[in-house]
Amino acid sequence: QFFLLVLDTRFSDIELREEEGIPTEEFLESCYAIVPVLDKLGPTVFAPVKMDFVGNIKKINQKFITNKEEFDTLQKIVLHEVNAGVAQVRNSATEALLWLKRGLKFLKGFLTEVKNGEKNIQTAL
Repeated sequence: QFFLLVLDTRFSDIELREEEGIPTEEFLESCYAIVPVLDKLGPTVFAPVKMDFVGNIKKINQKFITNKEEFDTLQKIVLHEVNAGVAQVRNSATEALLWLKRGLKFLKGFLTEVKNGEKNIQTAL
C-alpha cells in the first residue's frame, strides 16, 4: 500500500549547535513526528516498535523537562548522566537514546527496502 505523508518536523531541519550538539527539543519533536508513520506502516505489525519508540522518547523527554536549560542538547543529557554514573542504569535517558537510535536505524533500513521495491513486509523487516 502506497501512502504519502508530509512531516512538519524533520531531522534534516534540526540545526546543530556548533559546540553543544543536537538540540533536545527539536530532536524529540522530530521523533514524535515519526509515530504516525508507524501507524501507517501497519498498526499491528509495528505495534511493538511503536511502543518501544514512544517509550524511549518519553524517557528522554522526562529528563529534558527536569531542567530544559541545562539539558537543551542531547550531548548535555548524556554527559550529565555519565558524570553522575547513571548513564548505564536501566531507563536512563542515555539508554533510551541508544535504543531510540537503534529504532530509527531499523526504520530507515525497512523503508529503504520498501523504497527499493520490496513488497513483502516480512522480507523487508
